[in-house]
Amino acid sequence: MIERLDSIEQRYNQISTELLDPTNITDIKKMTELSKEQASIKEAYETYQEYKKILEDIDAAKEMLKDEEMSEFAKEELTNLETKKQNLESNFEILLLPKDPNDLKNVIVEIRGAAGGDEGNIFAGDLFEMYKKYAENENWKIDIIEEEHSEAGGYALISFMVKGESVYSKLKYESGAHRVQRVPSTETQGRVHTSTATVLVMPEAEEVDFTLDMNEVRIDITRSSGCGGQGVNTTDSAVRLTHIPTGLVVYSQTERSQIKNKEKAIKILQTRLYDLKNQEREQELGVERRSKIGTGDRSEKIRTYNYPQNRVTDHRIGFTLKQLDRVMDGDLGEIIEALIHEDQIRKLKGDI
Repeated sequence: MIERLDSIEQRYNQISTELLDPTNITDIKKMTELSKEQASIKEAYETYQEYKKILEDIDAAKEMLKDEEMSEFAKEELTNLETKKQNLESNFEILLLPKDPNDLKNVIVEIRGAAGGDEGNIFAGDLFEMYKKYAENENWKIDIIEEEHSEAGGYALISFMVKGESVYSKLKYESGAHRVQRVPSTETQGRVHTSTATVLVMPEAEEVDFTLDMNEVRIDITRSSGCGGQGVNTTDSAVRLTHIPTGLVVYSQTERSQIKNKEKAIKILQTRLYDLKNQEREQELGVERRSKIGTGDRSEKIRTYNYPQNRVTDHRIGFTLKQLDRVMDGDLGEIIEALIHEDQIRKLKGDI
């Protein structure tokens, strides 16, 4: 363990030197890669510095034991320091687990109303509001990319980018089918219905991750439709991109500017292709997806929101919380922490 921590310390200091090297400042790609790598090992580096300071303090306390006047104080200090040392050593097991290279990234989220017709679309809107409030609690920023409103309320589809610190590390567990059990507003006899909305979370692709060959992309400019305020239907500003090799199609119309819509469409296409590449890589390497906290597949049932009982259950880890009202108000922290903890346990056991 100490050898790995020494290596992390050396690499952290090496990156600090390279970031200050004038010859690297103009190389944006290299500076970005170095900054991200340093951020990924920063916690382990800082914890190791704290650990080494505790070891020094333990040596000092042992020396104090030789002084009769200071021995009682030294014993108490030594006990406290040993406890801190053990806690840090336990923490190192978690910090030295293999890191997901996408954890620090922003994400693009897609939510679709699925089974249940209008109620599924309404619930898709509720999920969007839940993530929006959670993002506010985390000081993240949300930028809507595409939205298809439902006549009954909510969305048939809404996609949005979430920007902030380590967004993917927390939202990566949200991909899958979210099931709601409640009495719809259209239900006249008070019966509980079950409806579904699906969520897909993808790490934002950057040029250092995936370069999009625009020669393989067909660009169509169309007139915007649907909600969007005055002028949305009067200009040809909507952009549809088709990636010819894969057949993937993305559409952006939320901006009045054709240029901005094109930028958004390129970003989401790039992210979709990066996500596809990651899935193919996992399959090629024979990664056991079943050992993960969910497969990341949109069709996998991951969570049930039961309104009559104010209960939310995550089926992947058997976690139940009887605080659905708070969860829908953006208080997702307890569920996400439980998922992260279970993920770490599985990794420590060697399941992943």
